[in-house]
Amino acid sequence: MDDVMHPAFDPQPTLTGATLHMRPLHGDDLDPLYDVAKDPAVWAGHPAKDRHQRTVFTPYFDMLLDSQSTLAATLITTGRVIGCSRYYTPPQQDGGISIGFTFLGRDWWGGASNLEMKSLMLGHAFAQVDRVWLHIDPGNIRSQRATAKLGATRVSEGALRLNGKDGTWQSWVVERATWQQRTAAQA
Repeated sequence: MDDVMHPAFDPQPTLTGATLHMRPLHGDDLDPLYDVAKDPAVWAGHPAKDRHQRTVFTPYFDMLLDSQSTLAATLITTGRVIGCSRYYTPPQQDGGISIGFTFLGRDWWGGASNLEMKSLMLGHAFAQVDRVWLHIDPGNIRSQRATAKLGATRVSEGALRLNGKDGTWQSWVVERATWQQRTAAQA
């Protein structure tokens, strides 16, 4: 992992929602996850637009697996893998928690799946910290809109080192109190 994540935090929990089951990523998830990732449209808003190619995706999958902090998103009804997301340490925030490296198949865009996935992950993170960070490529408008729907606030844009690579990223934050108010209002 990038730095030191919160010491009491379990980065590979099993989380279950109404329609999704989030579980630790396994090596045998490569083919089912690639079935989702091979669609070029999935990566259109990402800096790595060629990640739909197997030769590019496999090292990415290996990184996700090696992080020991990635969760596969599966449908409760069928067990089908529809995407994944990962916890990581926010840059310059030892002891903090970030959520990112998220992608979903197009059939699950614009609906409740991303919200459910992030809600499960945020709920787990807020048991340990008061704020959770998300980092988004400035050109990824779809992710920015989805992150805003979570109640996250964009706090900055600039150079950051994520996963060992330098780049320009937007930094967004979700505060525990804001999240609790949001979820209470929806109940």
